[in-house]
Amino acid sequence: MHFKIRKDDQIMIKVGREKGKTGKVARVIPDKGMVVIEKLNMVRRHQKPSQKNKQGGIVEKEAPMSISNVMIICEKCKGPVRVGTKKLDDGKSVRYCKKCSEVIDK
Repeated sequence: MHFKIRKDDQIMIKVGREKGKTGKVARVIPDKGMVVIEKLNMVRRHQKPSQKNKQGGIVEKEAPMSISNVMIICEKCKGPVRVGTKKLDDGKSVRYCKKCSEVIDK
């Protein structure tokens, strides 16, 4: 499956307890339709002691969030926007903001 959100995109969360917060995409999980955002949607997990983590205890980490709950932020519009794709003259396919038609891909 192909998604319009990629790693290192600036996004805004549309729903849930983190609604309205912005962040950077850490990774995309395409087979599950999920996205992990840096420093957002933090959860606590109990960790058993292991070779890596000798102490064990409660660890905070970022949980995946559905890709349908986030929107890309356009640098020109300064807000969350819908994204489309179009082909340039040289045949390259790029993402663009549907509000201002600014190309999002660098």
